Amino acid sequence: MKASDIELRDRFFALSTGQAPGDEVARYRAEVDATDAAPVATLDGLAISWHPTARHKAVRFVDAERIDEGVRELFARPSEDAPHLAAVFADPRELSFRTFENILPLDDLFADAGLEFELTERAEVSKDAYSFSVLLPDAARASLERLDALDLYVPPLNAGSRGGDRFIFHSALLAEALTQAVAKAMPEPQIEGFSHVNPVFRCNRFEPGDANFHRHLDTPYYDAARKHVSRYTVLLYLTGGQGAPALDLTGGAVLTDIAPFTCVIFDQRYEHEGAPYLEGRKVFLRTELIFTDPQVAHDPEIGALFSKACYLTGESVFAPELARHADAYYNQVAAAHWNGLAPDAARKPFVHKRFRGVDFIANGYDFWFAKSDALSLAECAAITLLDYFNCKVGDTAFRDQCDSEVIEAGGTDWIPGFLAAKRGDSAVSPFDKSALFPEPEEVDEDVCCPFHREEQFDATRNEDIVDLYGRTQTFAKAHIMPAPILMLGEDVVLDPDRFVVQGNLIHVLGKKSLRPVNFAACWNSGGSPENYIDVAATVGVVDLLVPPILFTESAGCYHLRFDFFRNSWTVKHRQAAVPVPMIADLDPFEAEDSGEVPWVEAVDPALISDSPRKPETEPWWGDVDDPLVNALYGAPEDQDG
Repeated sequence: MKASDIELRDRFFALSTGQAPGDEVARYRAEVDATDAAPVATLDGLAISWHPTARHKAVRFVDAERIDEGVRELFARPSEDAPHLAAVFADPRELSFRTFENILPLDDLFADAGLEFELTERAEVSKDAYSFSVLLPDAARASLERLDALDLYVPPLNAGSRGGDRFIFHSALLAEALTQAVAKAMPEPQIEGFSHVNPVFRCNRFEPGDANFHRHLDTPYYDAARKHVSRYTVLLYLTGGQGAPALDLTGGAVLTDIAPFTCVIFDQRYEHEGAPYLEGRKVFLRTELIFTDPQVAHDPEIGALFSKACYLTGESVFAPELARHADAYYNQVAAAHWNGLAPDAARKPFVHKRFRGVDFIANGYDFWFAKSDALSLAECAAITLLDYFNCKVGDTAFRDQCDSEVIEAGGTDWIPGFLAAKRGDSAVSPFDKSALFPEPEEVDEDVCCPFHREEQFDATRNEDIVDLYGRTQTFAKAHIMPAPILMLGEDVVLDPDRFVVQGNLIHVLGKKSLRPVNFAACWNSGGSPENYIDVAATVGVVDLLVPPILFTESAGCYHLRFDFFRNSWTVKHRQAAVPVPMIADLDPFEAEDSGEVPWVEAVDPALISDSPRKPETEPWWGDVDDPLVNALYGAPEDQDG
């Protein structure tokens, strides 16, 4: 830890108040751009640094307990009122739709606040739009007012189309209190089927002179599996003031004066715009009312449009001109939930990418590849998944390894000819995973332990070590064998058997758990079995649980389509590094003195988070309360009997 790095970290928060002179900020940015430091941890698939660097400039706030304990203290805790939150810096080029938003856990802020909301003085300001005064205890009021002072704001992803700052947080306590207040205060016909207030809140801050939050529709929340959909937006103003106007519901109310702790609830069909206050800071929370509706169903066309919007948001890091297209798609999605899909613009955005030897065209829902003898459907599907989830290849995000260009075009008839003119090779090779797991040597009963065999001890023939080697292999296999895609350093390989083509669908097979086996032991010296298990290789695995990928085939092109926002499917993506074990040829005295356990230390704790039940007996060398020992020697709960 260098003093210059500490200064970079601390100056970031000193300058983020916006009070520093412009030249000082410019000098600081130049220093950051000249800083090339390796990240020290990984969180949610993102490599994170404890101070800004040339690549790691996107500040995020996370629960400090989620950061590896060995480096946790390096990360700043910039908010005195939320000391559990640490500031981390991520590379925006590594973001994907699962990591765009930084949702902060803030229930602790309201744990002792006595949240007893009452919405009074209801006024119908327009059809299906109401305003209320908010009554609540002093402690609850103070907790809400502290939100602004937490200073957890980050530039929103759509900063180009809106002013101000915001942060997003989750509070079940605040949502529950508001749910009870809304149920009592809203007119009964308007809350038929009302379920709850969404516990995800956006805290928005505008200073006088900031740009407006442009005219837009709020995208409804919906979950087809639970039959949930949002119908009303909730705005809770923590500060009061005058705007020009402060809130404009197109075709409805125009609110110029807003008192502190005013709540406005309006139908999400309203397009709306908000301006900063003329004087003083404007701070408000936004969430929505969730209803249960048996008629809720997935619309694949809306899902496709939303998928494109999210994809283009990520791509806008590389091509800023795509931000306006993403914003337009989000607004189309919001309007479509109420009025159906409007006709598309004549010209649409596409991204032409080249990953190593493969050219393809993508828009976030459709992916096109030229047919060639060198390119299989499984490889097309693998590249599609790597791109959509922006997986790491080696230490670099997939999208950062692509040569990309934005193409605006009408229709898609041009795509087969465009791709046919490109040279097509293979970028993702098939791989036999069994090569990572060679069979152990035969056990020699005479190789009892280092204490009895001294210099003639052969770790590869010892029963305890071979048994532990088998268990570590089983552990690694449980994560590697089900993975459809592997990262071997900079190389991407796939398991063709995990991509099953049936009709016009490509099924990507997910992970299945394996049962470990049990064992017992005699040693007095020479270390213990875990000292002899080293790392042969580190394999990156991409665990996926995704719906089938639909494909069509033409004379010269594969066209893949899928909808990851279809809520009737469970969609998961996780990338992790799995150490492949090997038995090390160690001198027993060296093992005794060093005490090193390389394979054990290399295991990512995330791989053992779903630990099995504790075994009835434990290995003589390990602690049964250790999660890894538990994972190696325990029997999974769902495999009893």
